[in-house]
Amino acid sequence: MLTSPSNALHSTPHFFPIRRSKLCRSRNFHSGGGKLCSLSLLSARRFSVRALVRPDVVSEDGGGDSGALSFPNHVSVKIPFGNREILVETGLMGRQASSSVTVTDGETIVCTSVCVADVPSEPSDFLPLYVHYQERFSAVGRTSGGFFKREGKTKDHEVLICRLIDRPLRPTMPKGFYNETQILSWVLSYDGLHAPDALAVTSAGIAVALSEVPNAKAIAGVRVGLIGGEFIVNPTVKEMEESQLDLFLAGTDTAILTIEVKFNLYLSLQDLHIVDSALVHLQGYSNFLPEEMLLQAVKIGQDAVQATCTAIEALAKRYGKDKMVDAIRLPPPDLYKHVKELAGEELSKALQIKGKIPRRKAISSLEEKVLTVMTEKGYVVDEVAFGTTEAQPELLEDEDEDEEVVPEGEVDQGDVHIRPIPRKPIPLLFSEVDVKLVFKEVSSKLLRRRIVEGGKRSDGRTPDGIRPIDSRCGLLPRAHGSSLFTRGETQALAVVTLGDKQMAQRIDNLEGSDEYKRFYLQYTFPPSSVGEVGRIGAPSRREIGHGTLAERALETILPSDDDFPYTIRVESTILESNGSSSMASVCGGCLALQDAGVPVKCAVAGIAMGMVWDTEEFGGDGSPLILSDITGAEDASGDMDFKVAGNEDGVTAFQMDIKVGGITLEIMEKALIQAKAGRRHILAKMAKCSPPPTLSLSKYAPLIHIMKVHPSKVYSLIGSGGKKVKSIIEESGVEAIDMQDDGIVKIMANNVASLERAKAIISGLTMVPAVGDIYRNCEIKSMAPYGAFVEIAPGREGLCHVSELSAEWLAKPEDAYKIGDRIDVKLIEVNEKGQLRLSVRALLPESESGKDSQKPPTTGDSTKDKGSPRKYVNTSSKDRAATKKIEAA
Repeated sequence: MLTSPSNALHSTPHFFPIRRSKLCRSRNFHSGGGKLCSLSLLSARRFSVRALVRPDVVSEDGGGDSGALSFPNHVSVKIPFGNREILVETGLMGRQASSSVTVTDGETIVCTSVCVADVPSEPSDFLPLYVHYQERFSAVGRTSGGFFKREGKTKDHEVLICRLIDRPLRPTMPKGFYNETQILSWVLSYDGLHAPDALAVTSAGIAVALSEVPNAKAIAGVRVGLIGGEFIVNPTVKEMEESQLDLFLAGTDTAILTIEVKFNLYLSLQDLHIVDSALVHLQGYSNFLPEEMLLQAVKIGQDAVQATCTAIEALAKRYGKDKMVDAIRLPPPDLYKHVKELAGEELSKALQIKGKIPRRKAISSLEEKVLTVMTEKGYVVDEVAFGTTEAQPELLEDEDEDEEVVPEGEVDQGDVHIRPIPRKPIPLLFSEVDVKLVFKEVSSKLLRRRIVEGGKRSDGRTPDGIRPIDSRCGLLPRAHGSSLFTRGETQALAVVTLGDKQMAQRIDNLEGSDEYKRFYLQYTFPPSSVGEVGRIGAPSRREIGHGTLAERALETILPSDDDFPYTIRVESTILESNGSSSMASVCGGCLALQDAGVPVKCAVAGIAMGMVWDTEEFGGDGSPLILSDITGAEDASGDMDFKVAGNEDGVTAFQMDIKVGGITLEIMEKALIQAKAGRRHILAKMAKCSPPPTLSLSKYAPLIHIMKVHPSKVYSLIGSGGKKVKSIIEESGVEAIDMQDDGIVKIMANNVASLERAKAIISGLTMVPAVGDIYRNCEIKSMAPYGAFVEIAPGREGLCHVSELSAEWLAKPEDAYKIGDRIDVKLIEVNEKGQLRLSVRALLPESESGKDSQKPPTTGDSTKDKGSPRKYVNTSSKDRAATKKIEAA
């Protein structure tokens, strides 16, 4: 825990008095705390009250201190943030924005600003909200590792945090607000202990609450960990390293809007209990944890969020700006009735077309007709009201008077009679945007009514029905693994590529240490997947989010690095899309992994669930109706998008988006049970994949061999500037050699021969020779006047002095041998530099070695080795045959 148990949660914020002074002084929070000035660096352990000190106010007419600057709206507030408090400051930085706040947790500081366009943009069915989150390297005293030394494009994990900020905010925004709104969030300081992601979500919630944006509720975000069997709210980064749970939760004081979960235990579907909160957005990644523990964590996190939101609401009530309620623009209420009368019957028939493309074309054609009538020709509502236009009363005579026919050219100005003339009805005209918005909403309601009343969906399925499934593996012969997964009109092509550490995804983070991901899934959603023309470029935030969800679903079933030392990349390209393409990526990715020979723990599948919330409005009994395996139209027109991935018994990833006010966990339980049945059905279909996955490494996949050498030998393998390892790679023909400080060596090759050659070279270079070892059939590599250099192992040579080459005296080595000859040698000495001294004479029979020679053998060696047991290296016929095979290759 970061604070003492007495540091309880507060339901209201603590407001600090503001003192004026000509100097800006710093005050310590505690004996070991950091100093604070205008932008405060808060203590990492305990908070204490401080009084803000700021310069005197400068009058507009030049009075007062000319060197002072005034901050009349500077506010400093402490609010509860889980098990501690955070400092919120506004009115000091970014004063021209609609609102700007800095939020401090320990020495981690996040600055967030909100700006709203003065003029509303064209109305649409999507709120023009833009979120940008960036972690500045200067926050940890670093610069970017790139060439330009500045922050570049948004990194993937920053995109995911942008989505965490965006998702809980959107449900709180009113319909009809079209002023572009931008939220910018920067990490200005990071202490390595207090994570900035939950702080960024809370900071955005505070900034929006203080701004002119007419949001309904304030939001906040917290993290919950499970350490030693105890749930901890907002644990430190170091504490999270020991946590079995990583749950991120964002919401309001009455509802949960976003949940992301990562587990290290098994998650099985057991009894669920109701949490007294509505679920609006739920997203999680799990490595299998009991759901009762999950619900406890959610409850604890929601309590912390409620306390923070209550404090934010009080802060906004006192210091927030007036909301732009007048900017809200909704379509005319009568337009809903007009569109339904004009196109209701035809639209109902179009919604029953099974095929997505024909249905889309029929609906689009009908929409064009409605737009033409409503925006150009006009819609006549009532002939009685609009069919006749009466003349002005002052221009009419009494209707009882006789009509007088006046001959042409004989008009008496005093006797003119003006008779009411029937006129064409005045049609009603509406804006194109309003008609499109209303047409979409009418279509959504008609679709829901058909499902509830008729019990059938557009494609004829029942609510729990699953679309037809087809899966195939091995379509791409040169890929390491591939699969094509088709479910209805959604199709994903998954391709697996295996490699070494060089293929790992490098992530530059604030911690300063490079992070390498050995498994990553990259999701691509081309416009052709929905039959449209579009632009191809960098991955969108949607693609990154969907890819991360599928990646987390598959990551759980992968083997450890020790069991399977490969870097694994999965590409999921969506070839067709009609709902739940991310879950199709899970199914296709699992099959592709099996086809690549990855020893996965089990098979997993994914399914998307939908819901019709208020069935009473559409002729039902009022209870929500859960839909399995929803299509794109059911996602757009429904009230829920609940994605669940896992095996027959447990869940590995889930994500829930709720478009209504909220649901209870009773409904979530029903959706999970129905999703489990659907998941089992999909897994059974995947088991019948034809052709099936090979379950073995492709012949085109690289071979990786792991060997252990003494740590002290690693440098000798690398060599000065990496020269030695480069020479080994060049000589053996392997692709790469990765060496670790602990002595682990990974060799990657495309064929067995080069792999064996590299193994032999490394073994020879790292072997620890002992005096007395005998080496057979060794090649003479080079000659010198003083002796011959003999290779006793691949890459390892020793000197056999001219006096040790023969029992007889030799003037030079060439008198007895030539380069390329093979001889048997014995190791007689290893000097302090590790150089080897070899001898042929030591292996000769005593009768030969004892012959008279002008240069007798060195005394001591033969006597020492005579009675000692001999150790042979590479002398077996099998080893010699292997050596010859390698050399021949």
